[in-house]
Amino acid sequence: MDSVESKRMPVAYLPHGGGPWPFVDLGFPRHELESLAAYLRALPAVAPSKPEALLVISAHWEEPVPTVMSAEAPPMLYDYYGFPPEAYRVTWPAPGHPALALEVRRLLESAGFRSAEDKQRGFDHGTFVPLKLAYPAADVPTVQLSLKAGLDPAEHIAMGRALAPLRERGVFIVGSGMSYHNLRALRDPRGAEPHARAFDSWLQETGTAPEEERTRRLIAWTSAPSARMAHSREEHLLPLMVVAGAAGKDLGSVPYSGQMFGLPFSAYHYG
Repeated sequence: MDSVESKRMPVAYLPHGGGPWPFVDLGFPRHELESLAAYLRALPAVAPSKPEALLVISAHWEEPVPTVMSAEAPPMLYDYYGFPPEAYRVTWPAPGHPALALEVRRLLESAGFRSAEDKQRGFDHGTFVPLKLAYPAADVPTVQLSLKAGLDPAEHIAMGRALAPLRERGVFIVGSGMSYHNLRALRDPRGAEPHARAFDSWLQETGTAPEEERTRRLIAWTSAPSARMAHSREEHLLPLMVVAGAAGKDLGSVPYSGQMFGLPFSAYHYG
């Protein structure tokens, strides 16, 4: 039997890119996409062993209270529009894990959060797009957890802290978002580039800081350089808060730093 230490999983915040980008030609620069795809395909190697399950916090799901998918066989949720037909034929039939969903709720409620479950919700593209690259066999049970409406950073860090014990049980906690997410900037990437770089530099310094400083800076993220130029709305940054909370005292690393139309974004691993 594996020791507790060997089952302890890292936590990761990863960029999921734009729409169904690995499976449909969206006109993105090919070298940028190949770099991101290579990072995502290598993601399983950061875990010491195959996870017992994946718990994914996607930027594309918000609910009044933290809500977990609890279906045994979650469907697909094609939460994008305007793409070619093949974008709506992508499949990633990973099994659900109702027992894990129940444990997530128990841990959150023990920490003072109200919670809920959703038996109908399917995997949105914040989950199935990156994980189809990382786990193409779709053979790891997966549960998705929503963000909490209001998008309060301190609350999401607290959610992550509540969920940290799952790491010792072989659950790989993954936050899926984008460290830079300003779609309007794509109209003028050159003009946006200084703002994107300023925020990315601050975030890399923050994400790799010791726990106390990391927490303080993330809670006050709107005071960062060009913060609202990087995130006019913070839903794509909030999964990092959950991951940082679950990281505890683990120091962070930046295993991937890429670009989309020349605008930088990064991934963060802990443990």
